[in-house]
Amino acid sequence: MKKVFTTGQVAKICKVAPRTVSKWFDTGRLRGYRIPGSQDRRIPREHLIRFLKEHGMPMGDLEDEAYQKILIVSGDRSLIEGLKTQLTADIAFRFETAASGFEAGIQAEAFHPDCILVDLGLGRSEGLQICQNLRRNPAYQKTILLAITSPEITNGDDLSQYGFTEAFTKPLETTTLAERIRTLVAQKKDIS
Repeated sequence: MKKVFTTGQVAKICKVAPRTVSKWFDTGRLRGYRIPGSQDRRIPREHLIRFLKEHGMPMGDLEDEAYQKILIVSGDRSLIEGLKTQLTADIAFRFETAASGFEAGIQAEAFHPDCILVDLGLGRSEGLQICQNLRRNPAYQKTILLAITSPEITNGDDLSQYGFTEAFTKPLETTTLAERIRTLVAQKKDIS
């Protein structure tokens, strides 16, 4: 993962001339720094991503790094809408939903989420199977897998034995869950 870009590299990402990037830099629209003793400019990744988002420009290869993707596997519309409302205040989140284990597998392959939230209310065995199947795939070893459950579903089981990162018990506040998702995703990003 590249952390700093030259004006030429930014120009290729933005599909503009390097001179245009230099103008953005010189006018302060695109933040970065100059190499000491040189006129060469460098743009840190986070400044480039912010610039692209602010101007609605396509991110190309940076898109996977710019957004945190969440897959919600649930049939509970109020849970889904509550989380979307809480997390869309951050433009850094993208969502997909699935209503079954089969659909979750398809969405996980296509969307490559950073966090998957599985509502065991869909069916305990189906939810556990989703988690176990994902954990068998090396591409999902570091994916955050969260379970939404209730005391009658878990029967006191420790869901981490099935591969879940954490479990939350209904009834729950979507604000609390959203904050925990933000924290876990930020921690994962710092480790990567």
